[in-house]
Amino acid sequence: MAPGLACTVLVADCLPVLLCDRTGRRVAAAHAGWRGLMGGVIETAARAFGRPACELLAWLGPCIGPRAFEVGAQVRALLTAADEGAAACFMPASTPGKYWADLPALARRRLHALGIEAIYGNDGSDDWCTVRQSARFFSHRRDRISGRFAALVWIDA
Repeated sequence: MAPGLACTVLVADCLPVLLCDRTGRRVAAAHAGWRGLMGGVIETAARAFGRPACELLAWLGPCIGPRAFEVGAQVRALLTAADEGAAACFMPASTPGKYWADLPALARRRLHALGIEAIYGNDGSDDWCTVRQSARFFSHRRDRISGRFAALVWIDA
């Protein structure tokens, strides 16, 4: 990435994950919704640095929160298949067979599993929820219109 150019990810309610190395010479952005998490987007972005994971920092942006993101049993099963501990990131919803999913917690688990300990930003609270914070964030699910917001990371020139 050339200094002064922004690495950008567009999301509606999915989790933007921004990464950089501790030297400030490389950056990356990942679109980490449940499909991205399943597809290994965080792992792929981290490996692209070619550095030990302990030398990376991560920032989690706003996304649909754990009290607003309802998923079915199939999605829960997919996300817990390779990591049984990820079951703690799901709470039963009032509808049978449905669960509230905590995307930031799932992403943190994956980052920790890689060895990335310096993780900042979204803690899963309502302050970071795109659905619940209508004055602060766009939400496709809440507003039922098409659109995105951007998360950017760059190297200063």
